[in-house]
Amino acid sequence: MQLSITGRHLDVTDALKEYVTSKITRLERHYDHITNVHVVLAVNKVVQTAEAIVRAGHHHEIFADAEADDLYAAVDALSDKLDRQLIRHKEKLADHRV
Repeated sequence: MQLSITGRHLDVTDALKEYVTSKITRLERHYDHITNVHVVLAVNKVVQTAEAIVRAGHHHEIFADAEADDLYAAVDALSDKLDRQLIRHKEKLADHRV
């Protein structure tokens, strides 16, 4: 899995990179065919946002975003949303094969 982390209006620190990496690598527990993940972290005055595009399989892209007062909380919410979407995507694939 290829992971890229971009900061918009902020410098991405090593601690933040490690935290995002640990949260995003957990997604592979539910779906093995993740090829590329692009995470964008942004600061807009008071609101901290985290967005991600996950490329799973050949033609599937999953997008999620989350907002919070703290950037770490936004990353937590983002990983939860992506987790739910990947589980639902995997269930849909399994339903078609029956």
